[in-house]
Amino acid sequence: MSKKKGLSLEEKRTRMMEIFFETKDVFQLKDIEKIAPKTKGIAPMTVKDVLQSLVDDNMVDCERVGTSNYYWAFPSKALHARKHKLEELQTQSSQAKQRKISVQKAVEKAKVGRQDTKERSSLLKELNALREERTRLQAELEKYRECDPEVVEEMRKSNVIAKEAVSRWTDNIFSIKSWTKKKFSFDDSRINKAFGIPEDFDYMD
Repeated sequence: MSKKKGLSLEEKRTRMMEIFFETKDVFQLKDIEKIAPKTKGIAPMTVKDVLQSLVDDNMVDCERVGTSNYYWAFPSKALHARKHKLEELQTQSSQAKQRKISVQKAVEKAKVGRQDTKERSSLLKELNALREERTRLQAELEKYRECDPEVVEEMRKSNVIAKEAVSRWTDNIFSIKSWTKKKFSFDDSRINKAFGIPEDFDYMD
């Protein structure tokens, strides 16, 4: 058997308003908490929140007397609240329509000069062709950067630095080989084999 579906917030609000309209009486919260579940099927735990939502929306009046809050609502009050809400919504609707008209005018204004004329189509085609040509030329320029004097000079400097670094490492390797020969009395071939050094290892020209 499927579980009975509970009341929605709007249904609870409607039923609670019926309590005020049918009785035309003034209640304290404790009174509503007893009546609402029994006569309108509103869950006891939600009565206070539902009542407060009606007060917040000016559907129900609330007045504190001494230490107690008293609640009441008459059909004329509800009618006034509904009229006020309707006027508010109508104002919002009118403002939205005005914004829509303003946006439409702005769109129409933005379209001026952008009509799909033959001249515009021709100019757009030419613009795209020029963009493609620029991309092609930039790619071709990159290929010839190696011939740029500044690039060649940078490469030359880099080569000199690299060659100096290679020479330093070559010095280091020969120093290690020399130290190994003296320390362990190894010959060149044995040292080369142990350290993976090519037999023709030497300084770069």
